Amino acid sequence: MEMIRFRFSKLHAVVVAVVVLTAACGDGGAASTTIGETTSVPPSSTLAPTIAPTTPPPTSTSPATTTTTASSTTTAPPTSAPTSLPGDPMDFGPRAGDVLGVVGVAHDDVLNVRLAPGTDQTIVARLAPLEDEVIALGNTRQLPSSIWYEVDADGRRGWASAAYLAYLGDTSDMTALLIAALGETPEAETMLDLGQIVAEASASDDPASRIVLSVAPTVGDLGEVTFDVIGLGDDSVFGIRLHVFGTPSEGGEGFILKSVEQTVLCGRGVSGGLCV
Repeated sequence: MEMIRFRFSKLHAVVVAVVVLTAACGDGGAASTTIGETTSVPPSSTLAPTIAPTTPPPTSTSPATTTTTASSTTTAPPTSAPTSLPGDPMDFGPRAGDVLGVVGVAHDDVLNVRLAPGTDQTIVARLAPLEDEVIALGNTRQLPSSIWYEVDADGRRGWASAAYLAYLGDTSDMTALLIAALGETPEAETMLDLGQIVAEASASDDPASRIVLSVAPTVGDLGEVTFDVIGLGDDSVFGIRLHVFGTPSEGGEGFILKSVEQTVLCGRGVSGGLCV
């Protein structure tokens, strides 16, 4: 079965209109620039094959696990932040106590939380791709090519790249809008292909969205897969998370779209489930 191809433009316009229809302007903002700040971890043997990422692979060489065997000549990493933090303070960003979620991190990666802003700083914690209880501490700093938020990650204080953190807004059913935009119900050979169709239909060409497989495909009575689409050209909507469900086609040779649940990812804040 050949995977359906199509342009995104109609659905992308509808998606952005839906998520910002009743949203009001707010203070602050989030950055979309970063340098490789996720660390790949070995995929589980139960995960389905993943798609090639749409951005260059992370450059971090940190091990995926949190335990290492140190030689007698190594020294312990620092346990307190430098007296003078890298970068410059910024007046905008999440307020102290705001709850953020990890976004745009591949299913087999983690988001590093570091002792201070910068990819050369010591890692103090690692966050899973769907972590949704990251507490902002109200401090933001800008480096030449990235912006960092100070956060509390499971009781560990540290700094994480703003390019991988957002407010989680409402979740809604986008199935009818997607099918209307495509003119037909999409189907594909695998759930991975079906999810890619939905993600590409929801993405932006200018600016080009970053499409990330955040939950690998699973198949039971229904197939499921989740993609994050980051960057839609809207200053309040950071991106969207798409949870795609498929029904096995007759003969078990593919999947037909059953439904799409969309969670809006907000860059500046959320009020009543809507981006502000």
